[in-house]
Amino acid sequence: MIEDIELETLINEVYEYYGFDFGSYSRASLKRRVNRVFYLDGFKHFHEFLSKVRTDEEYCKRMIDEITVNVTEMFRDPSFYLTLRKEILPLLGTKPFIRIWHAGCSTGEEVYSMAIMLKELGLLHKSILYATDINATVLETAKSGIFPLRMIKDYADNYRDSGGQEDFSDYYIANYGFAKFNESLSEKMVFSQHNLVSDTSFNEFDLIMCRNVLIYFDNNLQKRVINLFDDSLAMLGFIALGTKETIKYSISPTKYKQFDKEKIWRKIK
Repeated sequence: MIEDIELETLINEVYEYYGFDFGSYSRASLKRRVNRVFYLDGFKHFHEFLSKVRTDEEYCKRMIDEITVNVTEMFRDPSFYLTLRKEILPLLGTKPFIRIWHAGCSTGEEVYSMAIMLKELGLLHKSILYATDINATVLETAKSGIFPLRMIKDYADNYRDSGGQEDFSDYYIANYGFAKFNESLSEKMVFSQHNLVSDTSFNEFDLIMCRNVLIYFDNNLQKRVINLFDDSLAMLGFIALGTKETIKYSISPTKYKQFDKEKIWRKIK
């Protein structure tokens, strides 16, 4: 088990050698993830691990990828997607063009979920989905639109529970244990690397989705990211967060109105 002081040393060294800043990440989740890498890679002593990180840039990149990957699924929390489908997206549908940002999109399951809903509502043709993550490896998976077939039954259940009424299998082709989602969905997606810790706003959006990412950040970084989203959001646009996340302590409460019981807020000022 890595000690707290060793974790701080690792954070400092990674920043000094490679410029990657874990300083504002929640220590508890960071420690859990670093310990997992430490044991999986067979290290016995911290000094060996630290030496490998310092001297092997490829190894350090892979370690950062391992630590920053977030678990996701299609139509995760179906009641949230039902609210999007029934209430939020029809409101956005009145606009001539819809820009959506999936921040911290991981392997892309939520981006494809959004594209499917937009298609069914007749809105995909006038939408663009920007999907960003700090982790280049997961972005490649997201770009490919290829997911394990063993997950598809759960995804199809989530899809139906979130108000989907089409045949879910129409959206992908199954082959060799994988499902490849249709290019008619991915052609409306733009994937790129973006670091919520250090990068700035790059467009104005009508909906920003960032679910189950902020929980890995400390309070100060959460505030910084919420303010980045505020700067990036059009008037009357929406921010959607994960079930344990809130904008409440990061921004003036009169500026946003919480929408329904879900973790969705609308910018009203």
